[in-house]
Amino acid sequence: MQAPIPIFDGHNDVLLRLFNKRRPGAERLFLEGETDGQLDFPRALAGGFAGGLFAIFVSSRDETGDINELMRGKTYEVPLPKVISAEHALPSAVAMAALLFRIERASEGKFRVCRTAAEIRSCLARGVMAAVMHIEGAEPIDGDLNALDILHEAGLRSIGPVWSRPNIFGHGVPFRFPSSPDTGPGLTALGKDLIRACNERRMMIDLSHLNEQGFWDVERLSAAPLIATHSNAHAISPHARNLTDRQLAAIRATGGMVGINFATCFLRPDGQVDTRTGLDILIRHLDHLIQHVGIDCVGFGSDFDGAKVPQAIGDVAGLGNLRDSLKARGFSDDLLRKLCHENWVDVLERTWGE
Repeated sequence: MQAPIPIFDGHNDVLLRLFNKRRPGAERLFLEGETDGQLDFPRALAGGFAGGLFAIFVSSRDETGDINELMRGKTYEVPLPKVISAEHALPSAVAMAALLFRIERASEGKFRVCRTAAEIRSCLARGVMAAVMHIEGAEPIDGDLNALDILHEAGLRSIGPVWSRPNIFGHGVPFRFPSSPDTGPGLTALGKDLIRACNERRMMIDLSHLNEQGFWDVERLSAAPLIATHSNAHAISPHARNLTDRQLAAIRATGGMVGINFATCFLRPDGQVDTRTGLDILIRHLDHLIQHVGIDCVGFGSDFDGAKVPQAIGDVAGLGNLRDSLKARGFSDDLLRKLCHENWVDVLERTWGE
C-alpha cells in the first residue's frame, strides 16, 4: 500500500493539553498514545501527520469558561480574559518548551525539534516527526525582549504577537460572530518593536489572532512573508477570527501563507460549534483561499487539541478522510503535496532566510 502524502500542519495545542495534566512523564502519554485529546504519536502515524508548529499557549488566571460553550446562538461575543504578565506567563511557557524537548529525547530519534527548513525536509524524507516551537500570544516575552533571545536560542522560530486577549504588544481579535476583524487598535509601540526584532532574527510572525489593524501594522513593518497559521475565509464565515479578501490579497502579494483551520465555528457560515459539519464546507474555504492567495500559499492549520473539528476528521488519525475527499474533488497528488507540506516548508525556508 502506498504511504499517504505526509501532512505538515500549521497549528496544534497538544503541549497545552499535556501541560494541563500537571503530571510527570506527560511526554510518554504523547508517544505511547492516549484515549483523550486529538493528537498523539500513534494516531499521528495512522493519519500521516508528519509534524508542524507546536504551540506554547499560556492560559489566563481568570478564564471565562468554555469558549466552545459560549459560542452559541445566532450572534455571540465571548468575554476575554484580562492581560497577563510575563512574570506569570514565562514559567508556564518554559515548562511547555521543556515538555517538547522531553518528547524529542524520549522518542529515540522518531521526533525532532527543527530549527531550519532543511531539518524539516530531512525529517519528512526519513519518517521522523518534525516539530517547530511556536508561541501563541507573546505574553511570556518581557518588554525588553530578553526572553525572546533566550527562547530563540532554545529553538523558538515562530511567534504570534497576540492571542485573542490584549497584551503589551497589541490587541487580539475577539471570538465574535458575526463581525468584521476590524475590532479595535492594533500593535502597541512595544508590539512594533517585537515585529522588528522578529525580522532581525528571521522568526516567523503569525497573524492568526491579530485584529485587522494589527494585521496592517505588521504588513507595513515586516519584510517577511505574511503568514496566518490557522485562519479561514471571512467571505464564507463572517467570524471576527477569519481573514477578509483584502487581507488575503496582502498575503498573496508577499508570497505568504494561510493554514486552513478545522474549527467548525470558523468554517460554518452560521459560526456554530457543531462537529456534524461536513468536509464540503472545509473544501469550500480551501477553494476560496486558493483562488485569493494561490495554490502555492495554502496549507493546513488544524488547531488539533484546541478546537472542535468535523467528525469526519475527528482527530489526527482521520486526516486520511480529508485527503480522500480532496482526491474525490479532483486534487492531483502534485497539488496535494503542495497543500499537505511543500507550501509550509517553502514559506518557512524563505522566512528563516536559508
